[in-house]
Amino acid sequence: MWRSFFLGFGAYITLLGVEALAVDKAVLKPEMVGQDKFIKSREVIPPDWAPWTLMGAGAVTVLYSFTIPQRVTKNK
Repeated sequence: MWRSFFLGFGAYITLLGVEALAVDKAVLKPEMVGQDKFIKSREVIPPDWAPWTLMGAGAVTVLYSFTIPQRVTKNK
């Protein structure tokens, strides 16, 4: 169970780093104006170090997941 958890977490973090490398900014909510409502948009701009740090940490986590021994089950 731990092996698959760390493998999935590492793959997610690696893909998040690749996405941060490709995207300059992400808009979480677009601005909407209508019937006395104004929702302000929120932009997320990743710093320059974030993509490389996320990809490196994700790769190390994936490699770590391969060193965790598999659970051996015996048939009775």
